[in-house]
Amino acid sequence: MSTLVLALAAGAVIGVALGALGGGGSVLAVPALLYLLDFSPAAATTASLIIVTATSATALYAHARDGNVAWRTGALFAAAGIVPAYATGLASAHVPEAALTLAFSVVAALAALRMLRPATGGTAGGVRPVRAAGAGAGLGAVTGFLGVGGGFLAVPALVGVLGLRMRQAVGTSLLVIVVNSLAALAARTGSGDLRWEIIAPFAGAAVLGAWDGKRLAARVTGNTLQRVFAFVLLAVAAFMLVDALV
Repeated sequence: MSTLVLALAAGAVIGVALGALGGGGSVLAVPALLYLLDFSPAAATTASLIIVTATSATALYAHARDGNVAWRTGALFAAAGIVPAYATGLASAHVPEAALTLAFSVVAALAALRMLRPATGGTAGGVRPVRAAGAGAGLGAVTGFLGVGGGFLAVPALVGVLGLRMRQAVGTSLLVIVVNSLAALAARTGSGDLRWEIIAPFAGAAVLGAWDGKRLAARVTGNTLQRVFAFVLLAVAAFMLVDALV
Protein backbone atom coordinates (compact mmCIF):
# COMPACT_ATOMS: atom_id res chain seq x y z
CA MET A 1 0.00 0.00 0.00
CA SER A 2 1.39 3.42 -0.94
CA THR A 3 2.39 5.98 1.65
CA LEU A 4 -0.25 8.41 0.36
CA VAL A 5 -3.05 5.85 0.70
CA LEU A 6 -1.91 4.98 4.22
CA ALA A 7 -1.83 8.66 5.16
CA LEU A 8 -5.34 9.22 3.79
CA ALA A 9 -6.77 6.13 5.50
CA ALA A 10 -5.16 6.91 8.86
CA GLY A 11 -6.25 10.53 8.64
CA ALA A 12 -9.86 9.55 7.98
CA VAL A 13 -9.97 7.23 11.01
CA ILE A 14 -8.42 9.85 13.27
CA GLY A 15 -10.82 12.51 12.03
CA VAL A 16 -13.81 10.32 12.86
CA ALA A 17 -12.38 9.70 16.35
CA LEU A 18 -11.96 13.41 17.02
CA GLY A 19 -15.32 14.38 15.57
CA ALA A 20 -17.29 11.68 17.38
CA LEU A 21 -15.37 11.29 20.61
CA GLY A 22 -13.68 14.66 21.17
CA GLY A 23 -10.35 12.91 21.62
CA GLY A 24 -8.30 9.89 20.78
CA GLY A 25 -7.01 11.44 17.60
CA SER A 26 -3.52 12.05 18.92
CA VAL A 27 -3.41 8.62 20.51
CA LEU A 28 -4.03 7.14 17.10
CA ALA A 29 -2.03 9.68 15.11
CA VAL A 30 1.30 9.19 16.86
CA PRO A 31 1.50 5.39 16.38
CA ALA A 32 0.15 5.72 12.83
CA LEU A 33 2.91 8.17 11.94
CA LEU A 34 5.53 6.05 13.71
CA TYR A 35 4.63 2.55 12.55
CA LEU A 36 2.77 3.07 9.27
CA LEU A 37 4.49 6.14 7.83
CA ASP A 38 8.01 5.73 9.25
CA PHE A 39 8.29 9.08 11.06
CA SER A 40 10.86 9.53 13.79
CA PRO A 41 9.37 9.92 17.31
CA ALA A 42 10.17 13.64 17.44
CA ALA A 43 8.71 14.30 13.98
CA ALA A 44 5.67 12.09 14.70
CA THR A 45 4.67 13.97 17.85
CA THR A 46 5.10 17.36 16.18
CA ALA A 47 3.23 16.27 13.04
CA SER A 48 0.48 14.80 15.22
CA LEU A 49 -0.05 18.14 16.93
CA ILE A 50 -0.34 19.89 13.55
CA ILE A 51 -2.87 17.34 12.29
CA VAL A 52 -4.91 17.30 15.48
CA THR A 53 -4.98 21.10 15.76
CA ALA A 54 -6.41 21.45 12.25
CA THR A 55 -8.91 18.64 12.74
CA SER A 56 -10.02 19.77 16.18
CA ALA A 57 -10.64 23.33 14.96
CA THR A 58 -12.94 21.95 12.26
CA ALA A 59 -14.78 19.65 14.65
CA LEU A 60 -15.06 22.45 17.23
CA TYR A 61 -16.91 24.63 14.73
CA ALA A 62 -19.41 21.84 14.03
CA HIS A 63 -20.06 21.14 17.73
CA ALA A 64 -20.31 24.85 18.59
CA ARG A 65 -22.92 25.34 15.89
CA ASP A 66 -25.09 22.77 17.68
CA GLY A 67 -24.55 24.34 21.10
CA ASN A 68 -22.40 21.50 22.46
CA VAL A 69 -19.51 23.64 23.74
CA ALA A 70 -19.36 24.92 27.35
CA TRP A 71 -17.30 28.01 26.55
CA ARG A 72 -16.64 29.19 30.13
CA THR A 73 -15.43 25.77 31.26
CA GLY A 74 -13.42 25.29 28.09
CA ALA A 75 -11.82 28.72 28.43
CA LEU A 76 -10.69 27.92 31.99
CA PHE A 77 -9.23 24.60 30.90
CA ALA A 78 -7.49 26.11 27.90
CA ALA A 79 -6.06 29.16 29.69
CA ALA A 80 -4.76 27.07 32.58
CA GLY A 81 -3.03 24.67 30.21
CA ILE A 82 -1.06 27.11 28.04
CA VAL A 83 2.01 27.62 30.24
CA PRO A 84 2.28 23.96 31.34
CA ALA A 85 1.94 22.79 27.73
CA TYR A 86 4.73 25.09 26.61
CA ALA A 87 7.02 24.27 29.55
CA THR A 88 6.68 20.50 29.31
CA GLY A 89 6.99 20.71 25.55
CA LEU A 90 10.46 22.15 26.05
CA ALA A 91 11.33 19.60 28.74
CA SER A 92 10.27 16.61 26.63
CA ALA A 93 13.22 17.13 24.30
CA HIS A 94 15.52 15.96 27.10
CA VAL A 95 13.61 12.75 27.96
CA PRO A 96 14.53 9.38 26.35
CA GLU A 97 12.10 8.26 23.65
CA ALA A 98 11.35 4.94 25.38
CA ALA A 99 10.39 6.78 28.57
CA LEU A 100 8.02 9.02 26.63
CA THR A 101 6.39 6.02 24.97
CA LEU A 102 5.98 4.29 28.33
CA ALA A 103 4.45 7.41 29.90
CA PHE A 104 2.15 7.75 26.88
CA SER A 105 0.84 4.19 27.28
CA VAL A 106 0.26 4.53 31.04
CA VAL A 107 -1.63 7.81 30.75
CA ALA A 108 -3.80 6.45 27.93
CA ALA A 109 -4.64 3.32 29.94
CA LEU A 110 -5.59 5.34 33.03
CA ALA A 111 -7.82 7.59 30.95
CA ALA A 112 -9.50 4.55 29.38
CA LEU A 113 -10.20 2.96 32.75
CA ARG A 114 -11.74 6.19 33.97
CA MET A 115 -13.96 6.38 30.90
CA LEU A 116 -15.29 2.88 31.64
CA ARG A 117 -16.64 4.10 34.96
CA PRO A 118 -20.26 5.30 34.87
CA ALA A 119 -20.47 9.02 34.11
CA THR A 120 -22.86 11.43 35.77
CA GLY A 121 -24.70 14.27 34.12
CA GLY A 122 -24.04 17.99 34.38
CA THR A 123 -23.86 19.59 37.80
CA ALA A 124 -26.37 22.15 38.89
CA GLY A 125 -23.77 24.31 40.56
CA GLY A 126 -22.05 25.33 37.33
CA VAL A 127 -18.36 25.70 36.71
CA ARG A 128 -15.99 25.37 39.69
CA PRO A 129 -13.05 27.60 38.68
CA VAL A 130 -10.36 26.11 40.94
CA ARG A 131 -11.04 22.52 39.92
CA ALA A 132 -11.37 23.46 36.26
CA ALA A 133 -8.10 25.43 36.31
CA GLY A 134 -6.25 22.61 38.11
CA ALA A 135 -7.48 19.97 35.68
CA GLY A 136 -6.70 22.25 32.74
CA ALA A 137 -3.12 22.78 33.92
CA GLY A 138 -2.61 19.03 34.24
CA LEU A 139 -4.00 18.43 30.76
CA GLY A 140 -1.75 21.12 29.32
CA ALA A 141 1.29 19.51 30.92
CA VAL A 142 0.40 16.12 29.40
CA THR A 143 -0.13 17.72 25.98
CA GLY A 144 3.27 19.38 25.98
CA PHE A 145 5.14 16.41 27.42
CA LEU A 146 3.66 13.65 25.26
CA GLY A 147 2.92 15.65 22.12
CA VAL A 148 -0.80 14.81 22.08
CA GLY A 149 -3.91 16.96 21.98
CA GLY A 150 -5.11 15.84 25.40
CA GLY A 151 -8.71 15.10 24.44
CA PHE A 152 -8.44 11.54 25.72
CA LEU A 153 -7.96 13.08 29.18
CA ALA A 154 -10.07 16.20 28.70
CA VAL A 155 -13.30 14.29 28.06
CA PRO A 156 -13.21 12.16 31.24
CA ALA A 157 -12.09 15.21 33.23
CA LEU A 158 -14.95 17.31 31.92
CA VAL A 159 -17.43 14.51 32.62
CA GLY A 160 -16.05 13.22 35.92
CA VAL A 161 -14.63 16.40 37.51
CA LEU A 162 -17.04 19.04 36.26
CA GLY A 163 -20.07 16.88 35.50
CA LEU A 164 -20.69 17.89 31.90
CA ARG A 165 -22.91 15.73 29.74
CA MET A 166 -20.93 13.46 27.39
CA ARG A 167 -21.80 15.33 24.18
CA GLN A 168 -21.05 18.70 25.78
CA ALA A 169 -17.76 17.34 27.12
CA VAL A 170 -16.87 16.14 23.62
CA GLY A 171 -17.44 19.57 22.09
CA THR A 172 -15.72 21.45 24.91
CA SER A 173 -12.66 19.18 24.83
CA LEU A 174 -12.04 20.25 21.23
CA LEU A 175 -11.52 23.86 22.36
CA VAL A 176 -8.99 22.64 24.95
CA ILE A 177 -7.21 20.52 22.31
CA VAL A 178 -6.79 23.44 19.91
CA VAL A 179 -5.33 25.82 22.49
CA ASN A 180 -3.07 23.27 24.21
CA SER A 181 -1.80 21.89 20.91
CA LEU A 182 -0.88 25.37 19.67
CA ALA A 183 1.04 26.05 22.88
CA ALA A 184 2.87 22.72 22.60
CA LEU A 185 3.68 23.40 18.95
CA ALA A 186 5.20 26.74 19.88
CA ALA A 187 7.60 24.92 22.21
CA ARG A 188 8.45 22.33 19.54
CA THR A 189 9.26 24.75 16.72
CA GLY A 190 12.22 23.44 14.76
CA SER A 191 12.17 19.97 16.36
CA GLY A 192 12.19 17.14 13.84
CA ASP A 193 12.04 17.00 10.05
CA LEU A 194 8.45 17.52 8.94
CA ARG A 195 7.34 15.69 5.77
CA TRP A 196 4.60 17.97 4.50
CA GLU A 197 3.84 15.71 1.52
CA ILE A 198 2.43 13.25 4.08
CA ILE A 199 1.17 15.65 6.76
CA ALA A 200 -0.99 17.66 4.33
CA PRO A 201 -3.08 14.76 2.92
CA PHE A 202 -3.20 13.16 6.39
CA ALA A 203 -4.63 16.37 7.85
CA GLY A 204 -7.03 16.86 4.93
CA ALA A 205 -8.50 13.37 5.34
CA ALA A 206 -8.76 13.92 9.10
CA VAL A 207 -10.68 17.17 8.63
CA LEU A 208 -13.18 15.46 6.31
CA GLY A 209 -13.46 12.53 8.71
CA ALA A 210 -14.26 14.88 11.58
CA TRP A 211 -17.52 15.88 9.89
CA ASP A 212 -18.56 12.22 9.62
CA GLY A 213 -17.55 11.70 13.23
CA LYS A 214 -19.71 14.58 14.35
CA ARG A 215 -22.72 13.08 12.55
CA LEU A 216 -21.96 9.73 14.19
CA ALA A 217 -21.97 11.39 17.62
CA ALA A 218 -25.50 12.67 16.98
CA ARG A 219 -26.77 9.11 16.34
CA VAL A 220 -25.03 7.13 19.08
CA THR A 221 -25.72 7.39 22.83
CA GLY A 222 -23.17 9.08 25.07
CA ASN A 223 -22.53 5.87 27.05
CA THR A 224 -21.80 3.93 23.87
CA LEU A 225 -19.36 6.62 22.70
CA GLN A 226 -17.68 6.55 26.08
CA ARG A 227 -17.18 2.78 26.00
CA VAL A 228 -15.90 2.76 22.42
CA PHE A 229 -13.48 5.54 23.32
CA ALA A 230 -12.22 3.60 26.35
CA PHE A 231 -11.61 0.34 24.48
CA VAL A 232 -9.76 2.13 21.67
CA LEU A 233 -7.52 3.77 24.26
CA LEU A 234 -6.85 0.46 26.01
CA ALA A 235 -5.82 -1.20 22.76
CA VAL A 236 -3.47 1.64 21.84
CA ALA A 237 -2.03 1.76 25.37
CA ALA A 238 -1.26 -1.98 25.29
CA PHE A 239 0.46 -1.71 21.91
CA MET A 240 2.59 1.25 22.97
CA LEU A 241 3.48 -0.41 26.28
CA VAL A 242 4.79 -3.51 24.50
CA ASP A 243 6.78 -1.34 22.12
CA ALA A 244 8.35 0.62 24.98
CA LEU A 245 9.38 -2.48 26.91
CA VAL A 246 10.61 -4.72 24.07
